[in-house]
Amino acid sequence: MPREFNRSERVAGSLRRELAKLIQMELKDPEVGFIGLSDVEVSRDLAHAKVFITVFETDKAASSLKALKRAAGFLRCRLGQEMRIRSVPELHFHHDASVETG
Repeated sequence: MPREFNRSERVAGSLRRELAKLIQMELKDPEVGFIGLSDVEVSRDLAHAKVFITVFETDKAASSLKALKRAAGFLRCRLGQEMRIRSVPELHFHHDASVETG
């Protein structure tokens, strides 16, 4: 019997795909270094989303995180245009250090 996904998991998956495209194609901030999205967790009420990023240049981790937090409003606006969702979750960026420690 296939596992049924709840709405927050489906929204998290589509957020991850759309955010990866937007950061790669439309974000022109030079402060954002070479990053990758490792995971997105969305709250049950779909109001907040934790976006975990992996920074491949460890010396630029703090500046990349700061630049993404500055661009959160732009990214949220563009997500609202790209996705078919009533309200786009507020984006909270967190550094994922699992690649560095592994």
